[in-house]
Amino acid sequence: MPDDVSQHRSAAASWARAAVAGVIVYAAIDVALVFLRPRFSVLHNAESDYGSKGRYAWLMDVNFVLRCVLSLAAVRALSLVVAGRWRLRVGLGLLVLWALASGLLAFFPDDPVGTRTHGLARVHLVLAVVAFPAVAIGTRLVTRALRAEPGWQPVVAPLTILSWGAIVPVLLLGHSHLRAHSLGGLYEKIFLALELLWFAVTTAWIARDAGEAPVPEVAVALGGNAGSP
Repeated sequence: MPDDVSQHRSAAASWARAAVAGVIVYAAIDVALVFLRPRFSVLHNAESDYGSKGRYAWLMDVNFVLRCVLSLAAVRALSLVVAGRWRLRVGLGLLVLWALASGLLAFFPDDPVGTRTHGLARVHLVLAVVAFPAVAIGTRLVTRALRAEPGWQPVVAPLTILSWGAIVPVLLLGHSHLRAHSLGGLYEKIFLALELLWFAVTTAWIARDAGEAPVPEVAVALGGNAGSP
């Protein structure tokens, strides 16, 4: 049993570290695209616009797929260390939906803000409309579920702030409709930054905590050894 527990926790830590690394690389690519494609405004253009036709568009496609992978890694890590209550299961299901929709965005390039949306860009828009509410609700549900877990108390407050905080920019984004010269691009980037930071904090905590065996399991293991001939 101790060996099974150790392998379980080791697997969770590996998935969590992969998710943290994914968030870091994702952020680095996003920052690089700001300089590589300067014609797009940080304030007015959607992040997806960096993936529209042109040089370096492929980098945004890589980021969409990376967002899918890191999100799935985070879901896997969480599923290995937290009991499957209904709220957690629904929350994780929504995060899987967000991950898959994010990955599909890479195959349906959008039309930049201020241009007519047509063809594949319509699919891109539908996927984004599915993904954003899914991650906003999913992170809230998972955070609520983690409040019942004693080992998560040190990070519940930051996760609560991040998950609630992300609601504000996504509502502002919906109100702006990403119209030309609106601040929709900025609202979207703040929303994504808060959600990705939620993933980073969650998985960093799993990676840290997975290296420490819970006291009850240690006690059981020691008790079993003490009683052995």
